[in-house]
Amino acid sequence: MRLSEAKEKLRGSIAPIVTPFREDDSIDETALVELIEWHIASGSHAISVTGTTGEPSSLTLEERERVMEIAIKTSRGRVPVVPGTGSTNHQETLYLTKLAQEMGADAALVIVPYYNRPSQHALYQHFKAVADSVDLPIIIYNIPGRTAVNLEAKTLARLREDCPNIIGVKESNKDFEHVNRVLWYCGRDFLLYSGIELLCYPMLAIGGAGYISATANVVPDRVAELYNAWAQGDVKRAQDLHFELMPLNDVLFKDTNPGPVKAALAMMGKIYPKLRLPMDLPSKELQQEICEVLRRYTEVKFPV
Repeated sequence: MRLSEAKEKLRGSIAPIVTPFREDDSIDETALVELIEWHIASGSHAISVTGTTGEPSSLTLEERERVMEIAIKTSRGRVPVVPGTGSTNHQETLYLTKLAQEMGADAALVIVPYYNRPSQHALYQHFKAVADSVDLPIIIYNIPGRTAVNLEAKTLARLREDCPNIIGVKESNKDFEHVNRVLWYCGRDFLLYSGIELLCYPMLAIGGAGYISATANVVPDRVAELYNAWAQGDVKRAQDLHFELMPLNDVLFKDTNPGPVKAALAMMGKIYPKLRLPMDLPSKELQQEICEVLRRYTEVKFPV
């Protein structure tokens, strides 16, 4: 996908799909294909795999490759595919990003390296090397709550200037002042995506390109409709959906993502209720709360 084309197509709800597991801990490839088909039918504007919600740190390198391959082959160009290719390991990030390009991904979502706590200079060098290694559009993923370091707006602006294929950023950043400065320093044509559920609508209001929201796993049609309403100028409908989704957004983040999301999907009969250790499902009490909230939005087939 050319950069100009990517900037037009990579807008709206990019659904970060879970990696479903069987009871024996193996990847449930059939369930993954069915989830992707459901998202396409439900109106998600694009899909992402092996991002935070896809438990990449619980997958082997070979498994990440396989999930990426399934997503790209299943989508068959019907919606863009944006796999997460980032890691705390620089060489692994280079490898996965190059592989995503070879497989035919439409862009790569590259997370700020976690645990290492690199300096801003080191972050610049890391992302520049990744961007220089491919022609693929790159969306940087800034999630300081999980990486323990924030990619500063001025660092991002420098990367945008020096690397034409860095086209946007997913900001899982509750500092809305920082988010505003991203567009101020990087330019309002830079693609800004919300990774915070309660900021999906507010980011659209300041010129955001869309969002990558874990809640889209559960109600992909409504999360996509919020963007559609905004894009069509129906501000009231977008606002209504923003507040309508709040109870679900809240309950899905009472424990670490994707535990509650996977519990909800299991209640809907979409996947087997399984995460890989050290991640786990939420407590029985929280699962009951999730079930009660979920019934307001969709059919619940059975509790976990």
